[in-house]
Amino acid sequence: MSMDITFLGTGSAYPSPTRGASALVLRREGECWLFDCGEGTQTQFMKSHLKAGRITKIFITHLHGDHFFGLPGLLCTLSLQSSPDLNKPPVDIYGPLGLRHFIWRSMELSHSQLLFPYTVHELVPTRDQCPTEEFRDFSYLDRDEVSPEGAQGRILHLDPVEDSYLLIEDEQLVLKAFRLCHRIPSFGFVVEEKPRTGKLNVQKLKDLGVQPGPLYGKLKNGTAVVLENGVTISPSDVLEDPIPGRKICILGDCSGVVGDAAMKLCCEADVLIHEATLDDTQEEKAREHGHSTPKMAAVFAKLCKVKKLVLTHFSQRYKPAAQRGEGDTGITELKRQAESVLDGQEVTLAEDFMTIEIPMKKQK
Repeated sequence: MSMDITFLGTGSAYPSPTRGASALVLRREGECWLFDCGEGTQTQFMKSHLKAGRITKIFITHLHGDHFFGLPGLLCTLSLQSSPDLNKPPVDIYGPLGLRHFIWRSMELSHSQLLFPYTVHELVPTRDQCPTEEFRDFSYLDRDEVSPEGAQGRILHLDPVEDSYLLIEDEQLVLKAFRLCHRIPSFGFVVEEKPRTGKLNVQKLKDLGVQPGPLYGKLKNGTAVVLENGVTISPSDVLEDPIPGRKICILGDCSGVVGDAAMKLCCEADVLIHEATLDDTQEEKAREHGHSTPKMAAVFAKLCKVKKLVLTHFSQRYKPAAQRGEGDTGITELKRQAESVLDGQEVTLAEDFMTIEIPMKKQK
């Protein structure tokens, strides 16, 4: 089962000729999940190998414009390229409280009617995710108004025991959100596949007198079987250890995390995508504005024992290596700063249209 991540925008604050505003796509079995949608994201889609029409879910980390101003335009373009289908499942959109009202008002004021259904699920932030003077309670926005049919989704509150938000869970994976500290409430997302059933120990089955056939399938699917001699074989008797699933962690803008969930959820992640807006010499300024440096990102990655750290959301002052001109600040210094914390473990600097494949894990 294929899985990869493509970065559509790796810059902060605004889109530029060298870096688009924040956006990335997690692709799994041809389905596209979009994380953040800064201004110009739909144009970045057109320049990439991806197809925006395959977007089934959208996740917004926080309500700063460079992370979601591209959303109304993208939705309208998707509608223009669609045909009415009453049986089409809705596009699920997840984000902080207030996102539903923003989308609804954008559609209403622009007289835009989407030809496909969408549902907005809102995460209720906590007051400790940002400075007191910056916190806004948007719970009143939809109180006395009727939003479009189908747009009303779930209101997701923090689970006080798990210290996280459960967004999606099915037979194959779990997706949770956790709290970050920024100038306004921000969130991180973790996508984790559930373990796959281990391989059948064929030699052990043969020793037990079970020949290849339908009984193998039943055992593989978790069903015990009874042989003709009356012996019962349980799946645990002949299955090897479960194969761990892949884990991807995508963090929004932050100068740190809130609570204990982030470290637990990101522990031993295959890929951690973390912002590094400014270099280490600008740490005081970064913290003041709720952002991170390569060192700050790497410290978190080291604590979580992640396998791969990818830095993104760079200030537009840092040009991609191939486009650096005379007098421009080099981006490679950010890579060196992060790797010095990780004892030489390689760190990846994201660039627009870069794709990272996440291979399936194999039986140990």
